[in-house]
Amino acid sequence: MKLLITGSNGLLGQKLVDYCLQKEIDFIPTSKGENRNSKCPEDRYVTMDITNRDEVLEVITKYKPSHVIHTAAMTNVDQCELNPDACELINVTATKYLVEACNHVDAHFQLLSTDFVFDGEKGNYVEEDPVNPLSVYAKSKVDAEEVVNTQSTTDNSIVRTIIVYGNAESLTKSNIIAWAKTALEKGDPLTIVDDQFRAPTWAEDLAAGCMGVLEHNETGVFHVSGPETMSIYDLVIRIGKYFGLPTEQITKISSTTLNQAAKRPPKTGFDLTKAYERIHYKPHTLEETLEILYLN
Repeated sequence: MKLLITGSNGLLGQKLVDYCLQKEIDFIPTSKGENRNSKCPEDRYVTMDITNRDEVLEVITKYKPSHVIHTAAMTNVDQCELNPDACELINVTATKYLVEACNHVDAHFQLLSTDFVFDGEKGNYVEEDPVNPLSVYAKSKVDAEEVVNTQSTTDNSIVRTIIVYGNAESLTKSNIIAWAKTALEKGDPLTIVDDQFRAPTWAEDLAAGCMGVLEHNETGVFHVSGPETMSIYDLVIRIGKYFGLPTEQITKISSTTLNQAAKRPPKTGFDLTKAYERIHYKPHTLEETLEILYLN
């Protein structure tokens, strides 16, 4: 295997770099701008702007990967709602460029997608459930999936996931676990929604799931997330309880009071049966990951 990673500076990208280094897998890490991961060898790193068609084709043609995992995306849901053209360019058009380049070199293309492709009325979604996006971001991911399904002429896969968290270097945004722990430590009053349900996913588990699809020569759609679906309120309470932090200052609120630009699905969560059986996926519980993240 010779793996090209887009978004190697991001949280999942850095975990994929770690995985490849540990397993001695040949890889080409790429991101826009300079390498921000000290664990990522500079002599492997390649700058690549996924929105530049010529650059994408040039890099992939030069390095001829056997597999590509496309993690780079515009993921701020409200910013996507406010900037739909940028969202379209980064999430859909760039996917077209990458699929085209992978077709050219006969590389397996894997797209990272999201639980937001669903409307959240059902929960515990299986891979075959019909999609119904509620936001510009969600629609862009549905459209990107459609690009893979209709334009890829090579082996391909789609990995959908939910709220990814973990530690990495020089990240441009925080994640919900780190934010909640810091906020609880300060003891400030918090208002947390109790009507949105998610299965938070440890970045290391997601990286192993993405690689598991490739290593087992699988294709198609896979749901890869944490093993437990919970409300955002319950998530914060569990973090507080684990670290022995006070939670009396937390107030439940409805998401309808937040006035967010983009609509969110109320309840997602995945049925992980396919991932368990086909790629031997073994996700960690929230508390197991907190021990690894903070107490080692």
